[in-house]
Amino acid sequence: MGKLFGTDGVRGIANYELTAKLAFDLGRAGASVLTHELDHKPKILVGKDTRLSGDMLECALAAGICSIGAQVVLLGVIPTPAVAHLVRKYGADAGVVISASHNSFEYNGIKFFNAQGYKLNDEIEAKIEEIILGGPSEDELPPTGDGVGHIVRSKDALRDYIAFAKSTIDCTLDGLNIVVDCSNGANYQAAPETFRSLGAAVSVLADVPNGININADCGSTHMKKLCEHVKSAALPSVGIAFDGDADRMLAVDENGEVVNGDEIMMIAGKYLKEQGCLADNTIVATVMSNLGFTIAAKEQGISVKQTSVGDRYVLECMIANGYTLGGEESGHIIFLEHNTTGDGLVSALLLLSIIKKTGKTLSELRKIVKILPQVLVNARVKNENKSELGKHPVILQSIAQLEAELAGCGRVLIRPSGTEPLVRVMLEGSDRDTLEAKARSLADAIEQLLA
Repeated sequence: MGKLFGTDGVRGIANYELTAKLAFDLGRAGASVLTHELDHKPKILVGKDTRLSGDMLECALAAGICSIGAQVVLLGVIPTPAVAHLVRKYGADAGVVISASHNSFEYNGIKFFNAQGYKLNDEIEAKIEEIILGGPSEDELPPTGDGVGHIVRSKDALRDYIAFAKSTIDCTLDGLNIVVDCSNGANYQAAPETFRSLGAAVSVLADVPNGININADCGSTHMKKLCEHVKSAALPSVGIAFDGDADRMLAVDENGEVVNGDEIMMIAGKYLKEQGCLADNTIVATVMSNLGFTIAAKEQGISVKQTSVGDRYVLECMIANGYTLGGEESGHIIFLEHNTTGDGLVSALLLLSIIKKTGKTLSELRKIVKILPQVLVNARVKNENKSELGKHPVILQSIAQLEAELAGCGRVLIRPSGTEPLVRVMLEGSDRDTLEAKARSLADAIEQLLA
């Protein structure tokens, strides 16, 4: 068995790569590492999205946690950021989410939060892996009798999360017309209820999960239907789309045009700066953020700190330097003043509150950013060959040639996916057709060499 943890927990095809046994082992090892120094019976929260395999993995994971003597609190179907918040609110010792985020239903994943609501660092994940791969210590006797853990179900988790989300803004949403795409995922209850309770007129798409339709032609990775609904709405509307576990959010303006994470961050950053609430007048973004985002930030007097791709790296930079706003072009945005991870519902509420308070349409607000054409093509490769990406001479030569062609007016970014057997080829520049042809050509070459 190779390395278990990717950039966002352990993920794979449910019942094949992510088996019930592995879920049990993760529960046992994760609970052991995260609670080994406690002098009380540990309490660990477990939430999940709407995938068919969620029940199977939840049972196995909970059994593993109970096997080390911890109490499991099952939150049911609930957004990932809700678990991060509720760990702190309920005084729990850790939290676990069963979800594969934006991936299709056959995938699932398991990710942990510590007692402060933060995802685990590499060192802690390595300790968990060591226990799983090495097996239980012969010196460690499992608890028996009343030392065995037990399971309870929370009845208040969703209500408490909604109350928290609403507390992040200080206005109603009266007068706003919202079309929300819940991706048949974890936010199918919380988001519509929250928007309606704040006075908005709400139309809902993809809010009937059946276990296999999560992210299926809907949500923040498939925006076409939402754009069409917003464009054809009788009254000017704002579209909001979440991914499967609701830690990401993208928007659609009243013209039916997608507003991405870079634009949302800049709208929020400008507003917060004007209110004197943007820490050090800085936004943290990844190397995938559009060049137009960086240009807009400079025009607004906002500094941009760039990190590697992945919200964990954004968060690490934010914590280390005291920044309060950061995120990714994909819509994973962290407002650290409110939550310790990307929170789609909170991001949506803050964006909608800016629309309400400024009296401007979303199409007006987004004008501060001019997004340059950016093309992303995936090359399917073997996971074990990803390490060759930075060493293969033919690939390196092709990248260098492209960088020379785009020098001064664009850029090239090649990176392996942390969660899938893919290499992502991203080109940015002034002409989309040219970029698409060059990106496809490079992706094809990478597939041939590393498949």
